[in-house]
Amino acid sequence: MAFNVTEILEIPLGIGEITLENILYFTVVLTVGVIIAKIVAINVRRILAERLPKNESELFAKLIYYIIIIWAFVIALPQLKFDLSGLLVAGGVAGLVIGFASQSVVSNLISGLFLMFERPIKLGDNINVADVTGSVEDVRILSTVIKTYDGIYIRIPNEKVFTSNITNYVHNAARRFTYEIRIRYEDDADAAIRIAREVIEKHPFALKNPAPSVFVDNFGEHSVNLTAYIWAPARNWWDVRTDLLWKIKQALEENGIEIPIPQRTVRFVDGLEGKNRGVETNRGEE
Repeated sequence: MAFNVTEILEIPLGIGEITLENILYFTVVLTVGVIIAKIVAINVRRILAERLPKNESELFAKLIYYIIIIWAFVIALPQLKFDLSGLLVAGGVAGLVIGFASQSVVSNLISGLFLMFERPIKLGDNINVADVTGSVEDVRILSTVIKTYDGIYIRIPNEKVFTSNITNYVHNAARRFTYEIRIRYEDDADAAIRIAREVIEKHPFALKNPAPSVFVDNFGEHSVNLTAYIWAPARNWWDVRTDLLWKIKQALEENGIEIPIPQRTVRFVDGLEGKNRGVETNRGEE
């Protein structure tokens, strides 16, 4: 079905005679509506400030604000002698045309609303989504803003965020990390485990529940390999991980337990060097 722009513009809007009283009434109703909308929006922000994240409370406040203004406009519009039936026809046709042209915008809008209600991410969360890793700066109506660990600003459309796998590193209260600790074969593995446990237990942010675990995992080519599982608060995970690693190394070395350096022994077969020289001489004569 084809639409003729000229026919759309010729739809009668039914504008009649407008008096000064009609204009004043329209202005007063619209002004009162704006004032009421602002007062209600301010109170909504204040009430929801402690119950919802800032971006969600702001969304509800704006939504209520515009609903009240539209409601006031609809009430005041008849004073301008508009025939709303003709206006609705024109608006419906225009809305259909705009809808086809703004499918991605609508998709991002709906995805943004789902993200705000489902809440898989919140402001300040460290996440990985759509191959982007960083901290959530803002969740907007159409897009999500992420600040990478290098300080780069990245804006991702909400549709892409909603349909991608989201890895939230701080959603759970605790997060585990793993160390592989190598010691020499001549060192006492039981002593190394005990020393590592003592260092972990002394750290203020290493959790006792779930408890840490240190054990002999496997025998390497040059070392006995210990594995340590340690839990830390998700918000302090990186600091604990980097701090404990160095402290464990120092404690082991203070007790005579060293990290082995890979060594290789190269043996030469007797007479091999002389044979190689003889081959080189023969090649030279050729």
